[in-house]
Amino acid sequence: MADNYTDNEPIAFPYKMVSGEIQNHMLGWNVPPEHQHLVHEHWRQFPDVDKSSHYMLAMIYTILSVSSLTGNGLVIWIFSTSKSLRSPSNMFVVNLALFDITMLCEMPHLILNSFSQRMIGYELGCDIYATLGSLSGIGAAITNAVIAFDRYKTISSPIDGRINRTQATLLVIFTWLYALPFTVFPLTKAWGRFVTEGFLTTCSFDFLSDDMRTFVLCISIWSYVIPMGLICTFYLKLFIAVRHHESMLKEQAKKMNVKSLASNKEDAGKSVEIRIAKVAFTIFFLFICSWTPYGIVAMIGAFGDRSLLTPVVTMIPAVCCKAVSCIDPWVYAINHPRFRVELEKRVPWLGVREPDPDSKSTNGSTATNSAEA
Repeated sequence: MADNYTDNEPIAFPYKMVSGEIQNHMLGWNVPPEHQHLVHEHWRQFPDVDKSSHYMLAMIYTILSVSSLTGNGLVIWIFSTSKSLRSPSNMFVVNLALFDITMLCEMPHLILNSFSQRMIGYELGCDIYATLGSLSGIGAAITNAVIAFDRYKTISSPIDGRINRTQATLLVIFTWLYALPFTVFPLTKAWGRFVTEGFLTTCSFDFLSDDMRTFVLCISIWSYVIPMGLICTFYLKLFIAVRHHESMLKEQAKKMNVKSLASNKEDAGKSVEIRIAKVAFTIFFLFICSWTPYGIVAMIGAFGDRSLLTPVVTMIPAVCCKAVSCIDPWVYAINHPRFRVELEKRVPWLGVREPDPDSKSTNGSTATNSAEA
């Protein structure tokens, strides 16, 4: 046992008396002394996680990996190669899928860590894992905000408000640049640091150390509060604009004693755009469900009662964050009309059935013109 102690490094006790019984192996017992700084003292008070829990986590992440690779792969493939989907707006969809694929790159590492019951690569492995998580998480958050902005511009000003390809490219570049500061700071240890968490098989920014409170507050505002505020603002403005537009059309139609001022083609086009907005809003809701628990855990660790943060409690939000990267593409597959049309053409065995919105709009317009004639 004497070999486990050093003069300069904190150490995880291999044995501890818990409820009158000796518990073998506390968390961090298998981390070498030179890497003990990766294990916050908070985790050393908990017994080592049993193998079955590690294996269950590995199984969950294996399922998430397959789902994410399949879903995001389909999104990138179809949106990038289909002419009908090569619009500036859909560049943001592909960009979100790229961030989700970046998060996918963490999962094989976690699976290997679970079978090894430690962080493979120690500090280097921890930095790689946390860098991928930080880049993809912050990037996906701000991309959701950009998608909300695009939906607002497209639907509220369909003629002169649409984002062009140059503007879309600049916004995509902006999302990657936005994700860099709070990824680079802890990676280089210029501000903050990456450490192990929960089962000690995953890594994130240090939200438990007292000297990290300012960093935790700033990264929470940057990666959660600001994107959330932007998303809420744009969707609220979109809702108000749609309600105002519909109210104005109804009033004008009433004055002219007609049923509607919009042609069938315009109605169909509007319906498609609103349906796409609903898809975007669904993804925003998933973003809230996945990242809010993690934000709460981080704030409790920095400013609250840390006794609430057990290894299992802190792993649940981490799984939720990974799960949303797998769900995003399937939300598009289920609800995005033009994406469903392409899925039906290219992957017919999926059983997707979707009428082409463009042909539907054309048929509606032709029927209207025939009636007028």
